[in-house]
Amino acid sequence: MNASMLLAVPSNNPGGLAAQVSGHFGHCDLFTLINIQEGKVASVDTVANLEHGAGGCVAPVNLLQDKGVGAIVVGGLGARPMQAFAAAGITVYYADQAALSKVEAAVSGMLAGKFPQMRPEQTCKGDGNCHH
Repeated sequence: MNASMLLAVPSNNPGGLAAQVSGHFGHCDLFTLINIQEGKVASVDTVANLEHGAGGCVAPVNLLQDKGVGAIVVGGLGARPMQAFAAAGITVYYADQAALSKVEAAVSGMLAGKFPQMRPEQTCKGDGNCHH
């Protein structure tokens, strides 16, 4: 992770560092956006997720790209948004959902370099057995 970047974490309302991490990227209430400068949290903001229609997991990717997000940490993700993140230049990091309860844990893990970049073969296959 870069020393300075805008990190997104899919979150449940009301968002912020104390919020629960959402278990489903495309259906999260909102995204907590953490501005990291020199390896420290400089500011925290939120942005509401978009309505999730058919193929709607790409719309939030475009929203995050428009906000200047450079990375996102997720516990799972489908293949289409994974491809969209790659095209948008947003790095996707994987964190086991059992280890991620609060947004602040996601931020701490990112700052400590604990989360690997997610690989395409880790994406959900749309069979209903994936919780993202």
